[in-house]
Amino acid sequence: MGTAALSETKSMLTLPGDAVRQIQWRFADRFDLQMLVQSARGVARGTVARLVAAGERNTHEWTPAKNEMLEAFDRAGLTGVFMDPEDGGFITGPKNLALSLSAFELAWVDGGAATASLAGFLALSPIHERGTPEQASRYMSLSAPPQPGEDRKPWRGAFVLTEPIPYVGVDTGMLNGKLRIAEWKDGEEPIIQVDKRGRFITNIAFANFVTAAVNSDDPRIKGSCVVILEETDEGTFDHGSPTKKLVHQLSSTGDPIFSMKVPASRIVGGYTVKDGVIVPNYNHSEIIEAVFRRTRVTVGLMTASKLLSAVEPVIRYQRGRFRGADGTKPGTLRYEQGIQQREDALHRLVDVWATGEAAASLGFAAARLFDELDPIEKLKSALLLERGIAGGRAELKALKESEQRAIESLSLRPDDPRRAEFEADTLVQYVLKDAEANVLCPATKLWNTGHGANLLREAVSLMGGYGITEDCPGFLANKWMDAQLEATYEGPEAVQRRQLTVTMTSEVFLAQFKAWTSQMRRIAGDRPGTGACTLASAMQMWLWTLNHLQRSTDPEGGKLYHGQRQGVTFPLADALCWLLASRCQILDVLELETRGADDPVASEGLEGTVQFLSDLCHTQAAAAAGEVSRICAELVFGYNEHPGWTDPAHTNCFLASELEAYEETMPGITAMAVDVVAIDGSHPQKAGPCAGCAGNADFLRLQNKLVTCLSGSRLAKDRAADTVSKVMIPEALDYPA
Repeated sequence: MGTAALSETKSMLTLPGDAVRQIQWRFADRFDLQMLVQSARGVARGTVARLVAAGERNTHEWTPAKNEMLEAFDRAGLTGVFMDPEDGGFITGPKNLALSLSAFELAWVDGGAATASLAGFLALSPIHERGTPEQASRYMSLSAPPQPGEDRKPWRGAFVLTEPIPYVGVDTGMLNGKLRIAEWKDGEEPIIQVDKRGRFITNIAFANFVTAAVNSDDPRIKGSCVVILEETDEGTFDHGSPTKKLVHQLSSTGDPIFSMKVPASRIVGGYTVKDGVIVPNYNHSEIIEAVFRRTRVTVGLMTASKLLSAVEPVIRYQRGRFRGADGTKPGTLRYEQGIQQREDALHRLVDVWATGEAAASLGFAAARLFDELDPIEKLKSALLLERGIAGGRAELKALKESEQRAIESLSLRPDDPRRAEFEADTLVQYVLKDAEANVLCPATKLWNTGHGANLLREAVSLMGGYGITEDCPGFLANKWMDAQLEATYEGPEAVQRRQLTVTMTSEVFLAQFKAWTSQMRRIAGDRPGTGACTLASAMQMWLWTLNHLQRSTDPEGGKLYHGQRQGVTFPLADALCWLLASRCQILDVLELETRGADDPVASEGLEGTVQFLSDLCHTQAAAAAGEVSRICAELVFGYNEHPGWTDPAHTNCFLASELEAYEETMPGITAMAVDVVAIDGSHPQKAGPCAGCAGNADFLRLQNKLVTCLSGSRLAKDRAADTVSKVMIPEALDYPA
């Protein structure tokens, strides 16, 4: 490999295995999750891989072969991951990490298979998050796989949210679905008429029930809600025609039509009657918010899985590229290394790998966070209810004091005795975790699927012409195309950016962000090779830029940081995502370094693995710093008007006559002067005098510091590339081409 001389370090010998990942992603002590991973992997690299290899992605119809995949999910226990043990599941408590791990394994082979598995849980999520106890018990138990001795088939569900207004629905706030009173006899439960046309609905071909979002079309019903419809209810339950997708063909997608009469008890979360009007306990937006803030994380991890799954096929292709050609004999460098003789191929693969590591770290961190948040959120709701506080605005008002306490807790030293008090305060812990989750969820969805899709294109290009063939190893072309759809699932990029522009400016999150910046500085002192110093400087620049934009205006006096100025807020949200992903990646490597020695499997070759993953961290931190510097510089200076030659004052210009006088006392100044105006008014041929940096000198100092913090990042990339050129891989992929 044509690269600079590298210092002697331990090198990673094989690709990171399960023992390493279990420590990094924090489930080394969860045997149930380890078994789930193995079960999902068996289905993915067996049943699912055979379906893809047999060409089942070439049809839009739901075929008997595709249906076998659902049965394989049942046999492997994947269908029951979402349920509690009392409803037929096998995992107690929150299951965000469990669902993420399952989807990660399925998406390693095919995104459509992962979607088919997740879509059933998405249908149940409104019931799980906001349904009545009776609703939850009924539909969870019906959807669970049959227990030993049971002779039944599990129900399949679909979430019918989006509508054809006029194309593929992405605006979840626009509802054409209608809800009316069909019959309401005195002393009896109302019967409601539901009319809904869905668009791009996953799992609809085989759904036995749906959870449908509808709007009131009757003065006796208030607002919107989500309603449960069963296939056997009175009326029309039309599964609709299949959507002619280019991607995710192993999941069923169609445009259903419903016109049904159901009891009002099917309103998710129940209802009350006030002055003769049915008032749903939750409108459809409240339910969607509770559902999507969790499930978006899983979709982001599907793209992360694709990136990491691309590494082994690309290495295999690059090394074997010239084998079989005349003059390429076994034992020669050309035979053994192939394209990996060249630094460019290795560096580009390092970029793909580093992005995959960061995306997985960000996604799994968010999944674990929601597992911590869920029980605290329930305790919070119960505690506030005891105090007679209910409803969104009332809760927000009641939590104001806790927000200030949460901010105070972040400033405490580790040995401060008051830390225990704050850690025992349910409301403080809720505020802290909720603020973080409100940022990590959209960040995972935005960065993983958006930037991840770009890097998947890079992975495909590294396969040469092989990358766009049907028999490409690792199904990389399929994965690249699938990622385009994942970027729009549960709201496209604009939706995630819009949420981030609101949540990333909360006082609690910004206090957390400052604490994380200090954390990276401390890590840099102990582990400088991780790129933590680079990241901390980039984080400092991002925060300075946010503060600057919030108090700055454009030349016409318009506020820069404003909800409607998405040319400002959206790029800043993008920059934050790069920082969050890099931070999570570094923390995962430190976790491996700290705990790996205690694991008999992970400890073997641990030093080399940690070194390589640290080099990937450093590489990714440098990439994040570059993006942040570019975005922030453009926002800080881009809204200043460039000075022109016709401006009344040329503060940056010298007159030719002045230079002659200055030259006598400051020899050489003439050579340094750039903007010189002659006596006749002539000037250099450019737009105007060079723009000054008045008021923004602090930014330039931060930028200069960030640039110097990049020291060592390219050496780290060289080391990582050297490891990639030598790391051992299996002789063949463990699933068919």
